[in-house]
Amino acid sequence: MSSRESTTTPNQPTASLALWGGIAFSLIFTAVIWAAGSRLEAQPLLPDTGVAWYYWRLPEPTFWSRATAWGFYLAHQIANWALIYYAQSRGLKYTSRLHSVNIAALALNAGFIVLHFIQTHLWYDGLAQDVSIFSSQGSVILLLVWVLLMDTPRRGLIWGWKAPLSKDVLAFARKYHGYVFAWAVIYTFWYHPMVATPGHLVGFAYTFLMLVQSSLFLTRVHVNKWWMFVQESVVLAHGALVAFQQGNNLWPMFAFGFGGIFILTQMHGLGLSWRVRWGLTAVFSGLVLWVYNGRWAALNEIVRIPVIEYLAVFVLAGLIGGGLWLYRRLRQAPAQAPIAGD
Repeated sequence: MSSRESTTTPNQPTASLALWGGIAFSLIFTAVIWAAGSRLEAQPLLPDTGVAWYYWRLPEPTFWSRATAWGFYLAHQIANWALIYYAQSRGLKYTSRLHSVNIAALALNAGFIVLHFIQTHLWYDGLAQDVSIFSSQGSVILLLVWVLLMDTPRRGLIWGWKAPLSKDVLAFARKYHGYVFAWAVIYTFWYHPMVATPGHLVGFAYTFLMLVQSSLFLTRVHVNKWWMFVQESVVLAHGALVAFQQGNNLWPMFAFGFGGIFILTQMHGLGLSWRVRWGLTAVFSGLVLWVYNGRWAALNEIVRIPVIEYLAVFVLAGLIGGGLWLYRRLRQAPAQAPIAGD
């Protein structure tokens, strides 16, 4: 068999069918979390102490609450990385049908979704007991910034402008993005218990969709521009809903912040005509004027998220580029000469 193997057969399901099945599973299982949520409402929790506090964790964690959260997380994480490595090491081609490894990934992720549900109802805690809430948020931010970096050649970074990023940096980002995305998604998946608040429900639905996407690597569906756009855009609804639920009147910052990234970047990769793009820009601008009418001093909120993410793209590119430079220097460094008399 050649170095670029084919692990598909005409009898295997198409990736499109698997995608729609994964979407259906995601929505149905989110409904299961909602239906079972009342069982967890009696769980006593500590008072909320502010933005750095994660409310949904046990006041007194047990050995089993920690062991199951961390043990299942590590098993889920390592198994996903192993499947990605297997697929890359076999040099599999993009295809419209599922590879055997895609079927394994779909089954694996579905199994761990069910396992996390059981773990929540038996032991409740997730990784939140031991790590900061900012680590979970940071993992999602890293994923979103990595996508902006990786997709710059296809759609540009800001209004079609292609930032002058190194080809080596872009090649590294594309080659290893699967490992980074698998960590970001699985880490935040096990961070939260499967409770049924509106924010958690949207968050888990989003995470399930990301797990479906991560399972369909090396299929044509995985790089479908509209499906990729859905993956990026759900964060707008999730961020705005969580902020609205918290009642701090910051929901416009998330809605228009992520909406601004859509206007500046994401819509330019969808093949829309210039009329449609300018029309969407006009609608976005009109909504901004309507929501911020009478409180213009807060208008700077809408640029915070875009500025942070676009600056983070160049920081990430610099870190990758610096790491590649250091790696090459270390590889090229001559071996130390033997000392006389040795």
